[in-house]
Amino acid sequence: MTLSEIAQELVAGCREGRESENLGKLYAADAVSVEASDPMGMGRETKGLEGIRGKHEWWDGAFEVLEGNIEGPYEHGDDKFAVHFKMKTKSKESGEVSDMAEVGVYHVADGKIVREEFFYTMG
Repeated sequence: MTLSEIAQELVAGCREGRESENLGKLYAADAVSVEASDPMGMGRETKGLEGIRGKHEWWDGAFEVLEGNIEGPYEHGDDKFAVHFKMKTKSKESGEVSDMAEVGVYHVADGKIVREEFFYTMG
């Protein structure tokens, strides 16, 4: 897949609730995911597709997305793209509702996402 095809499919999958399906389709087995903070208490960096799947499972278990908007993708050269996520979430544990904005930067090599980095403000 080309950078543009990967970027468009990642965004379409997020909009359509196919994030888990797209992990196996778009990500390299040894992909790395880097968070701006350590929400799970397991370190900011997660290595490998199974670890990234675990992050998705943690997120789905901890939060309900009440509203969401995805802007992009914004391509950069032939090996990177960014996506801007905005959402209103509800903590499944506390019931607290909060707004969140995040930028994901995705690095692509050999037709797969090999690294993702998330940038957001922490309150």
